[in-house]
Amino acid sequence: MNKTAIRNFATWARVTLKEEMQQKAGRLGITPACIQKPLPSSTSEVLYFEVGASAPLAVEGKALSARKKIEKRLLQDKTIPYGTAYQALIEEMASTWFNRLAAIRYMEINDYFPDHMRILSSEVKDKVDPDLVSRPFDSDLEFTTEEKAQILEWKDKNQNDALFTFLLGKRCRELAAWLPGLFATDDEISEAFLQFSYIDPNGVVYHLVHDIPEEDFRDQVQIIGWLYQYYNSEWKDEVFANLKKNIKVSKENIPAATQLFTPDWIVRYMVENSLGRLWLSGHPDASLQSKWKYYVPEAKQEPAVEVQLQEMNKEYVRLQPEDLTLLDPCSGSGHILVYAFDVLMDIYQSQGYTDREAAQSILAHNLYGLDIDDRAYQLTYFALMMKARQYDRRIFTRELRPQVYAVEESNGMEKWEGEIPQNQALDLSETYRDTADYLIDTFQDAKEYGSLIAVEPRDYAGLAAEIERLQQEGTDDLLLAGWLYTDGNRLIKLAKQAQVMSSSFWVSATNPPYMASGNMSPLLSAFAKKNYPVSKADLFAMFMERCGAFTREKGFQAMITQHSWMFLSSFEALRKKVQQKTLVDMVHLGPRAFEEIGGEVVQVTSFVLANCQVPGYLGTYCRLLEPTTQDGKEQIFLEGKNRYTAKQENFAKIPGEPVAYWVSKNVFGDFINGEKISNFCQVKIGMGTGKNDVFVRNWWEVNNNLIDFTISDCNELEKSNKKFFPYNKGGDYKKWFGNQRFVLWFDKNGRKLMNDTPGHRENGGYNFYFHKGITWTFISSSNFGVRFIPSGFLFDVAGSTLFCDENKLMYVLGFLSSTVADYLIKILNPTLNFQAGNLKSLPVISKNEVIQNVNKISNESVDLSRTDWDSFETSWDFQGHPLVQKGVSDLMSVMLGDSTGSTLEDRYLDFQAACEDRFIVLQENEEKLNRIFIDLYGLQDELTPEVADKDITVHKVFDRKEDMPESMAGSNYVLTKEDVMKSLLSYAVGCLFGRYSLDTPGLAYAGGDWDAGKYKTFIPDDDNVLPITDEEYFDDDLPAFICGWLKKAFGRENFEANLEFLTDALGNRGATPKEKLRNYFLKDFYKDHCRTYQKRPIYWLFDSGKENGFKALVYIHRWNQDTEGRVLLYLHKVQRKYETELRMLEQELDSLTDKHRIGQLEKRREHLEKQLAEVKVYDEKLDHMASEHLVMDLDDGVKVNYEKMQTDREGIRYPILAKIK
Repeated sequence: MNKTAIRNFATWARVTLKEEMQQKAGRLGITPACIQKPLPSSTSEVLYFEVGASAPLAVEGKALSARKKIEKRLLQDKTIPYGTAYQALIEEMASTWFNRLAAIRYMEINDYFPDHMRILSSEVKDKVDPDLVSRPFDSDLEFTTEEKAQILEWKDKNQNDALFTFLLGKRCRELAAWLPGLFATDDEISEAFLQFSYIDPNGVVYHLVHDIPEEDFRDQVQIIGWLYQYYNSEWKDEVFANLKKNIKVSKENIPAATQLFTPDWIVRYMVENSLGRLWLSGHPDASLQSKWKYYVPEAKQEPAVEVQLQEMNKEYVRLQPEDLTLLDPCSGSGHILVYAFDVLMDIYQSQGYTDREAAQSILAHNLYGLDIDDRAYQLTYFALMMKARQYDRRIFTRELRPQVYAVEESNGMEKWEGEIPQNQALDLSETYRDTADYLIDTFQDAKEYGSLIAVEPRDYAGLAAEIERLQQEGTDDLLLAGWLYTDGNRLIKLAKQAQVMSSSFWVSATNPPYMASGNMSPLLSAFAKKNYPVSKADLFAMFMERCGAFTREKGFQAMITQHSWMFLSSFEALRKKVQQKTLVDMVHLGPRAFEEIGGEVVQVTSFVLANCQVPGYLGTYCRLLEPTTQDGKEQIFLEGKNRYTAKQENFAKIPGEPVAYWVSKNVFGDFINGEKISNFCQVKIGMGTGKNDVFVRNWWEVNNNLIDFTISDCNELEKSNKKFFPYNKGGDYKKWFGNQRFVLWFDKNGRKLMNDTPGHRENGGYNFYFHKGITWTFISSSNFGVRFIPSGFLFDVAGSTLFCDENKLMYVLGFLSSTVADYLIKILNPTLNFQAGNLKSLPVISKNEVIQNVNKISNESVDLSRTDWDSFETSWDFQGHPLVQKGVSDLMSVMLGDSTGSTLEDRYLDFQAACEDRFIVLQENEEKLNRIFIDLYGLQDELTPEVADKDITVHKVFDRKEDMPESMAGSNYVLTKEDVMKSLLSYAVGCLFGRYSLDTPGLAYAGGDWDAGKYKTFIPDDDNVLPITDEEYFDDDLPAFICGWLKKAFGRENFEANLEFLTDALGNRGATPKEKLRNYFLKDFYKDHCRTYQKRPIYWLFDSGKENGFKALVYIHRWNQDTEGRVLLYLHKVQRKYETELRMLEQELDSLTDKHRIGQLEKRREHLEKQLAEVKVYDEKLDHMASEHLVMDLDDGVKVNYEKMQTDREGIRYPILAKIK
């Protein structure tokens, strides 16, 4: 199947069809803004509208009648704004015709039309005209004399598109008799939008015929499902983009936001193990069971369980094929129902039914479907009819219809009591009146809730029949006649869907919508809280409850859902409900179960529940987390690998009752015998500021003198005169120490503003602020990463922290850093989120003889990780670059001595060795801890102590990327020689600006008063401007400054060798080391700087543009109102340099005869002219901003200031700084 072609066509067709539908609506005087009022010249027969053309638009005949119906529909529900109703109409018409054209294409390719004539294409290869257009009178369509004459006239005049549209309409009306769920017999509204061309190469019909291979239409369910999914794909993207803007999902957008085509093999698994199991439990049949290759045989049960199952089977024995009812309450494109049809066909055939008898009975008795989306209903209806047609060629004429329904809502309907004028002939009985009003109340806003609505049993069939009787009897009262054929028809639909929604079924099977409560509309959110308090966190969980209610006792419930319900604390009450049923089997798929969705976010499980409790039942669980493709998971399943059996009662032995089917008896024992962390530790969820952009900064953004690193308790806050305080926000996977980047505005003013900020919450951690503890990475797709957090920190939700007595802290840290804790916490919650509640539930086992050793290893591991973290300038405890510091090898006895003449290569090798030693020792430490805790917990059969290289979170240095071994693939802690040299240059730039000093450890200047006494060996730039040009125009430009710094830092005697070693590692082009250095700063430094500083750079680049006419770096902590003016002076100097060089070039060119040399100089001249033109334009922008004399407030952060310094006092933006990438 060519899914690329299907995707491209479907996404393009939606846009094109919507545009065409909007144009057709416009030709009826219906626009996105309003329903146009007719011009005064209009009559009852013809309406005229002003459209800005030479003549007014005329609407008459059928178009006039259609306009009236469209107008009534758009204004039907006064609670819906006109614009919303209009867009819904356009969306519906586009999708309706998309579905109809796809259905016709499917039917013609499979030769399902009785006259065997194609309407969209021809059976003759490369023939342009469709067969029906070529030979309309050979078809089974009936034509009046006038229509025949019109057809001949169109053919004579070669008006084939007009003929095509007419014939297509005829074919659709014929199909309405066979497929009324997709084609309507009296549908003036959709017919008003019927106008297609088969000739236009840009038309939908042309692309449908030519873009998708015919063979793809022979796989019915697949083509229908993929067309539906891809048609919705861009719409889905729009909905999710709006969610990022905090625009909730409205009822119109729920289908697009939640639609996901179920993989075929999962559908087969669900149906075979629910519907198939129901039948086989009472009618064992080895040949049937072997035919269903996704059927999971029941595990061998204990004798007491076998007795219970045999008792249940007595009821199943009595079942006949007609009794096997299955409901899909979220039917989508009908995938599950269509495969259920196949399974039912197998069952009927096994009982001696003919194919024709079986197909008719299945439609009449077995299958039911509901969906919130009208388009999905159309496709489900069509799919089931085509499946029945496969077995019964006359099914279209038998007046059998699939029992599937689009959930209708009652909005705008008038209740019978007190609203409808009474007429003896039309009067309903009191019972039916009450039922009618109940339906109108119940289905208010039903498109928001769909089949989640609980409907009480009543005589809905009787009500529908009574309304139909009244319609047949008729009335002379025009008002009542109008009601009968508008609200009366709607009431019949409500009654029919209520009949299904109030029933119970032997099987419910579905792939429900996935939508977290935070994305729900206010109406849906309130409905969830009221009606589904246990499962309100997500739509899929609500449907787990609803499907349970749809399923009759001892029936089966089959679903595919997100797997979060199995583990998260928010679903614990739901798990307790599941414990009241029996988990028969499960396919735990994890991530990438849907081939269209990559990544780890959507992790799913498919399962079958028996709607009864069988104590001691051994369920079968297929664990398919590891294969990373849909096909890989299916293959492992079919091979019968990774299967477990478990009694669900055992899940209750683990706190929170996670569905931990794969764990051993030893693990259950650990949870029983170990002491919960919560018994002796406090695990606190951090605060939510309400608005991080206001309160949170990277520490390097602000004046360092305003950060207080000394607080150890909240009581000390009032004594502090600082504004910012360290703030733990979790961060990437990192163990032992680190991820200390942020500070929080938390002085008195900050706290007051935060308390007044919507969304701010403390979450109960206030009394633990600034205490030392253990924190962890909250969201991680890899391992559980815990870190020691020293005193002085506030903490965020994502930086939640564990606190305990200091004498236990290192032991707990060691345990949490072990593979045992990682294994146990993933039993409690194998999702991407490591929650505070999971830590509280972990069992801690200790013995006196190991405590001291664990404490020692943990302390050493923290020190190793701290040293690694502080080796980089993004640490606030960074003391200096390790290549500049002497004796940097923290684990080696090698000292570099007093000489400044050690080569850069020596220093690099020393640092590389130090990192290697640190890495090895930390890896050994972690493996020692693993051995200790594996023995303590008795998990030798489950775990091994080895730690993969990629999971060690201190840096390792390789000369080149190619030198990195496979064992480090995936690690974020790999450095190359290039990385180290770039970090050295970054440190050097810091020295040039005075941020660092070769004479002062740590920060020399990051705000406040300048202390020149800190700088003796190397004196920083005095004016805070470092120009970068592609030629050496200044003695103090950046590359020249770097060379001077290298001599001071490493000595003059090895300068040339050091410069060559450094620049060779950079990999930049250039004939000489100095050229390479200049090219690096010209092209790559700022990009690297932005990456290092997380897109919050402290050195800002003034940049004239792509010709590199002018660049200059400044240090924001030294910025003042004259900074832009000083940069402007350098710009003028560069401009004069360009002008001078151009004059000299002209003079030289006048005297040259060497063509090669002339070519070189002309190329240089052209380049200079472009640069000069660029800097002249830039001069105007920079001059304007320099005259503004803007003052920066570092406390506002880089993001705010970067815009502020490029925006004048009138609010006009002048881009003078390079884009942050």
